[in-house]
Amino acid sequence: MTQRDAKSDGLDHDPASHPAGGIGAVTSSLRHLAKEETLIRGGRALLAMNQVTGFDCPGCAWPEGKERSHAEFCENGAKALAHEATTLKADASVFARLTVPELMRLDDHDLEGLGRLTEPLFRAAGSDKFRPITWDDAFKLTADALRSLPNPDRAVFYTSGRTSNEAAFLWQLLARRLGTNNLPDCANLCHESSGIALTMTVGAGKGSVQLEDFEHTDAIFVIGQNPGTNHPRMLTSIMNARRRGAEVVVINPLRERGLESFVHPQETLNSLLDRGTEMSTVYLRPLPGSDVAVLKGIMKWVLEADRSQGGGVLDHFFIQTMTSGIEALIADLDATSFDEIEEASSVTRSELKLAADVYVRSRATIICWAMGLTQHRNAIDNVIACSNLAMLKGNIGKPGSGLLPVRGHSNVQGDRTVGITNRPRTVLLDGLKRVFKFSPPREVGLDTLEAIAAMENDKVDVFLAMGGNLAQAAPDQLRTHAALRRPRLGVHIATKPNRTHLVGGQSTLLLPCLARSERDINVLGEQFVTVEDSMSFVHMSKGVLSPASPELLSEVTIAARLGAATFPSDPNIPWMTLACDYAVLRNTIEATLPYLDHYDQRTKAGGFYIQNSASKREWKTVLGRAEFHATPTPKIVLRPGELRLMTIRSHDQYNTTVYGRNDRYRGIHGRRNVLFMNGTDMDDRHLMPGDEVIVTSTDERDMVRTQTGLQVVRYDIPRGACASYFPESNVLIPLESASAVSNQPVSKMVPVLVTRTTSSKPMTHTA
Repeated sequence: MTQRDAKSDGLDHDPASHPAGGIGAVTSSLRHLAKEETLIRGGRALLAMNQVTGFDCPGCAWPEGKERSHAEFCENGAKALAHEATTLKADASVFARLTVPELMRLDDHDLEGLGRLTEPLFRAAGSDKFRPITWDDAFKLTADALRSLPNPDRAVFYTSGRTSNEAAFLWQLLARRLGTNNLPDCANLCHESSGIALTMTVGAGKGSVQLEDFEHTDAIFVIGQNPGTNHPRMLTSIMNARRRGAEVVVINPLRERGLESFVHPQETLNSLLDRGTEMSTVYLRPLPGSDVAVLKGIMKWVLEADRSQGGGVLDHFFIQTMTSGIEALIADLDATSFDEIEEASSVTRSELKLAADVYVRSRATIICWAMGLTQHRNAIDNVIACSNLAMLKGNIGKPGSGLLPVRGHSNVQGDRTVGITNRPRTVLLDGLKRVFKFSPPREVGLDTLEAIAAMENDKVDVFLAMGGNLAQAAPDQLRTHAALRRPRLGVHIATKPNRTHLVGGQSTLLLPCLARSERDINVLGEQFVTVEDSMSFVHMSKGVLSPASPELLSEVTIAARLGAATFPSDPNIPWMTLACDYAVLRNTIEATLPYLDHYDQRTKAGGFYIQNSASKREWKTVLGRAEFHATPTPKIVLRPGELRLMTIRSHDQYNTTVYGRNDRYRGIHGRRNVLFMNGTDMDDRHLMPGDEVIVTSTDERDMVRTQTGLQVVRYDIPRGACASYFPESNVLIPLESASAVSNQPVSKMVPVLVTRTTSSKPMTHTA
């Protein structure tokens, strides 16, 4: 534990009653800058974040509008920058002082708090310490390991969603030149289901919404998402829509403060008066795992309204001329009773009608979702149900409407665009063959969960990671940690130390890279990279800060030097030319991927959209039409006493990065070891607030997983459900517990038993 953020002895619980955002967001941002000893350095950089000639926020992928304020950032973006721009250094002296076992005893917050990596480090097999290594030796060691593989598929190349398009393209080029499509990425854990489902229904795996649509929409459905913490700038778009009369329907088990009331931090008077904009018109709170039932209930009411009004609600012209499958959907809706829907979801038919009435009134509707829909066994059906609802009224391809999976990482979508996938498209493989004169592999590679299983079974010799923290992001942490230890070599490109670096390989290399906010200057001068936001807009990102260390290399340079060291005699891939001149690299990407035409030119002119075919009502599906699909209502059977656990993020974290131990909007201060429970469920188990409990899950093979040391918080959550923080509760999720086809972890519906261990100090609860 550090002096900078000491844990309190008691368990404080004081849920926020004031609006999200406001002056609290401002003071929180400043506090994190001060804590990282970068108030002046980071404060200046904030003014360049998300600006046209500045750098893209290292946090979420929410887009910027055409008109930007001088402070185009949110609270969590400021936290991300504070931790990236920190003056604290995890240099060689830190690793000389601390052994790996000692580092493992630090929690994620304190490990992150060591500061920025400043030079390449190597831990040899059998050693418990990292020691400095030269860049040349690090590249040679990695290249030798890759060239000595008996089979290229014994290497795995993992990618984080923060990686730039340029670095990601070189990363996948290295993997495919080696001969493998083992390119798992963080999208396998978050929105894989969205891409598959949207490809099935509308023929395009990305969202069909642009930021301007929020200015023309009549209604916004926000499903399984907490933008107040995970995409705070989205709240401004919702707020502006609400102020001009749009209605908002929220479907989420927890009441999230940002979806109830919000004050834009730059509205000084409203902030001081605590006067927020009411964000939601209807707020439905279903049990985890019942989203299909809820959406079918809404669609039943919409169908009833159309019948009672003589066909005046549905877009019958759109349905008849552009879709298929409506008959099967209607038959399924008619065969599903409201009794069945109420039993499955705990949402009443009258509540469902309120949401349906909003949809019926709306001339143009945007439907948004995040991991609350995608991390379920029936995740693809959840997203298909969103498509079904949208298509009933033709809410795709007209202003103010569309389907929007809201991505978490700031360039996870761009990485896919340039080839980070274990299931590459023919256009990419053909382009690589044409431009670089080699035959890339065409077999499907390993996704993230498959890669962990392969490591567990000694089928991987070299694990390479371009960013990320797989050890904590993945389910089944004990097994994942053990699996990551098995490859002969782990190579990790990173800005700061994390848990994966401590368990990643028998031998481990840490290769420190530039952060997104830092200037990238090489022998040809200052360079910039590109990223793609959640709405398919590609734009420039150019750092403004001096690097944390002169030893740092860019991700582009690291990927290129690994390629040059591994394939020194390949005349067809000019690795170092591509690394020195990013414009040449972008021209090469354009030559490989025709849909990125005039890539460098358009980026320098301000950026460009990658056109979504569905937004033009061009349906690249099997049938050439937008496709309705009937989705079965899940029958979730729990063992006696089990609750439905959903993992959540706190307001002081972003993905696996823990900025602090507070969760301001939920009223948690000073700790993360909490379990949010419904009061009746607590009474049934004779639990008091602050009681310490054991939480256990049991998989299909009757293997029990346990999390200890959690303290109970009485919270406004549906009876039968409970919630705890990611990544700590990933220990309860079996590796095999995954969604069908998309193979995503089932993190939002984990059956668990809760039992008391000892009674702790009671906590106060001020509503």
